[in-house]
Amino acid sequence: MSDDDVRLRDTVETDLDLFLAYELDPEAARRSRFEPRTREAFMSHWRTRILGDDTVLVQTVTVDGVPAGNLVAWWEGERRFIGYWFGRPYWGRGIGTRALTSFLELERNRPLYADPFTGNTASLRLLERHGFQPQGTVHHGEDDHTLLVLPGE
Repeated sequence: MSDDDVRLRDTVETDLDLFLAYELDPEAARRSRFEPRTREAFMSHWRTRILGDDTVLVQTVTVDGVPAGNLVAWWEGERRFIGYWFGRPYWGRGIGTRALTSFLELERNRPLYADPFTGNTASLRLLERHGFQPQGTVHHGEDDHTLLVLPGE
């Protein structure tokens, strides 16, 4: 584990340009099997569906005061999902582990679901280390994603 200062804070609109840059990273898109959006679509989604929705919990992850990524929890029907995105400079340093630990202290809804791309083994390991358990496979477009659940207390 590194000695980086990893913290969560409320997300502000000025974080969005950096989040878009992280989403546009070709290696991040390949690993997540997520098609990067245009700037207009990205900003619209974040302003209305994330920052504009009181039921969404979103936090910016900072490392030594610099935004490194985000963690988000939202409702899809009766299920509460989480997702995250970190910039490539922050991969493999234990930052996701520390940030998700803190986020799960804020996000108390259980069960909690996640569905990363099945080939994204780093993401699967991160979630499983936090108690998420595989529940099957879901399909997003042509790709298989693993449905994981963090059960209730």
